[in-house]
Amino acid sequence: MCGIFGIDLHEEASAMTYLGLYALQHRGQESAGLATWDGRQMKVERGMGEVSEIFRPSVLRRLAGFRAIGHTRYSTAGSSIVANAQPVVVMTGMGPLALVHNGNLVNAAQLREELEAQGSIFQTTSDTEVILHLMAKNQRDSVVESLMLALEKVSGAYSVLLLTESSLIAARDPFGFRPLWLGSLRGAPCFASETCALDILEAECIGELEPGEVVATSRDGQVERFMLPGRAAARSSRCAFEHVYFARPDSRLFGDAVSQVRTKMGEVLAREQPATADLVVPVPDSGLFAALGFSRASGIPFEFGLIRNHYVGRTFIQPQQEIRDFSVRVKLNPVRELIEGKRVVLVDDSIVRGTTSRKIVRMVREAGAAEVHLRISSPPTRWPCHYGIDTPNREDLIAANQSIEEIGRFVEADSLGYLSVEGLLSCLSGPADTYCTACWMGDYRVPIGQHHPRQRSLFPIETESYA
Repeated sequence: MCGIFGIDLHEEASAMTYLGLYALQHRGQESAGLATWDGRQMKVERGMGEVSEIFRPSVLRRLAGFRAIGHTRYSTAGSSIVANAQPVVVMTGMGPLALVHNGNLVNAAQLREELEAQGSIFQTTSDTEVILHLMAKNQRDSVVESLMLALEKVSGAYSVLLLTESSLIAARDPFGFRPLWLGSLRGAPCFASETCALDILEAECIGELEPGEVVATSRDGQVERFMLPGRAAARSSRCAFEHVYFARPDSRLFGDAVSQVRTKMGEVLAREQPATADLVVPVPDSGLFAALGFSRASGIPFEFGLIRNHYVGRTFIQPQQEIRDFSVRVKLNPVRELIEGKRVVLVDDSIVRGTTSRKIVRMVREAGAAEVHLRISSPPTRWPCHYGIDTPNREDLIAANQSIEEIGRFVEADSLGYLSVEGLLSCLSGPADTYCTACWMGDYRVPIGQHHPRQRSLFPIETESYA
């Protein structure tokens, strides 16, 4: 998961992109970058850390321009180093190009080896750079055409923004795995992973790009729309886990308000996995709306029994287990006066490895809870995601290797209940078969059994097919 933002024809493009990235910080805290075009040259700044740490006022002044793209990253493909921070910027026969990417390309290693054999020299280990090399090998008079030819060769999940001398180009893969919105800021076209980034600028939300759609800005502020040839054969596969965890609750995603979807998930969870208890307590922040729904449907009072330190990052998207463990200890603190002596329903969004959940359950018990009943507002995560979420190895997923009863014992809860796949899909407005549920069901829409041997070193995912 990553967050991307771009804007064209705005005199303060770098500042607007900075604000857009600030709103998308939840999608990645490892590194961030910003590239601008001022009519004469491409300027870029990338760094490790959070948006506010990298883009000081002096940096934004240096990045002055009227066209900009930005990226906030957590790594799935490629190492956690500044060289892999985006945008990726290259010089080509079509002029300077800068690219940002949300998603993961499952055939990146094979394409990379082919390109290297033809003389390409890569600057990073990120899968994103493959797209630019494919463009350089297939240069056309139209940059849009060159990008579309490159995208025809890649396979997997991508929402991308391409900054060029003449326009800003956005594209979404034919399956629609990752979100991408088109907006307008007083006539300046802009693009964002989520609507919250448009809201912060008071930009108009025009609509989501269709799966397989390519949109290019023009000099008069209008946009041209194209469609990738592979769209007709692709099956819509919008990532349902976006609604569970990644998206901000004040965003709209795939036609639904995230907060409303999460509330419905909690309501359905209460019906599917009831508990006898005195309090419903959310694990903040992603468990908040599901806990509200659980409370409303069950009639059990809702209380903020855990308080989050908002100056600590999201534990799931920290790349190293040691950092995750540290973050859990400083991130949450129980309110003993609310919890002590009570039977507590603890509502969280997911269990991936199980170690974080166990620490939280222990924390609530140590605060004096008489019972702790853990309820999860998504199905058991049993399969690795190959399309951009940090669950690369099945051996790391506790639900892939243990029964629900065993997981309950591991996390030390008095009871454990998950939302069913059917229950989750019932909370979404679109047809059930238009969402990707591979992390729960193993039903991969883009084949994953044909990975090149080198894919493991580029992106350490399993090469076994689970279809």
